[in-house]
Parts: sequence; C-alpha cells; structure tokens
Amino acid sequence: MNDILQYKDYYATVHYSSADEVFYGKVIGINDLVSFEGNSVKELKAAFKDAVNDYLQTCSEINKTPDKTYKGSFNVRIPSELHRQAALFSAASNISLNDFVRQAIDHALTRNVSMEKFG
Repeated sequence: MNDILQYKDYYATVHYSSADEVFYGKVIGINDLVSFEGNSVKELKAAFKDAVNDYLQTCSEINKTPDKTYKGSFNVRIPSELHRQAALFSAASNISLNDFVRQAIDHALTRNVSMEKFG
C-alpha cells in the first residue's frame, strides 16, 4: 500500500485529483472526518501532520477520545462457494469458522511484507 501516510500512530489514505491538480487525504481509524490537501507531496505531508495535531488538540479540549473503538466483531460478505470451502476447511481442521477467519487475518497481517508499516 503506497498511498498511506503515518504520523503519531495515525494513518491516512492519500490520492491525487487530476481535475483539481491537488493531493488530498483522509485520516483513517478515527470516528470523525479529518481531511487535508496540498499542492505537492511536501505540502500534503505537512498538512497531514497539522490535521492530526489539530484533531488531537480539539479532542483534548472537548475531552473526547480520538481513536475509533473497535469491538472485535464485524460482518464479512463472501461468495457462497468460498463460505462453503472455509466451513469445510475449518471443520476438517477441528476449529471454528470464527477461529479460521481470525487465523487467516492474522496470517495475512503478520506475513505480508507490504503491511509491515501497520504493525
């Protein structure tokens, strides 16, 4: 993932608008919408840092937790055939489908070199 910025344990997706000739981004992993932009990569990075710092200061002033809360459960929609194969594999491995999915996600995140920056 090349279109990610990181600062103070916060991450942002970044894009380029050819119509506006501007780089823009959005902070991810928070409950609020925090966006930023710049005319160059240098400006974009500076705007990202300013946006994070401003967001953290605002959260502090209003006594709000800045990070998104994850409850540890979510729905996943997959093709029925893939669901069937996963269910058969987990049953044959004597583990629950939930544990199989958890292990698959853990495997993808801990062994994928391109994701090391999120570890």
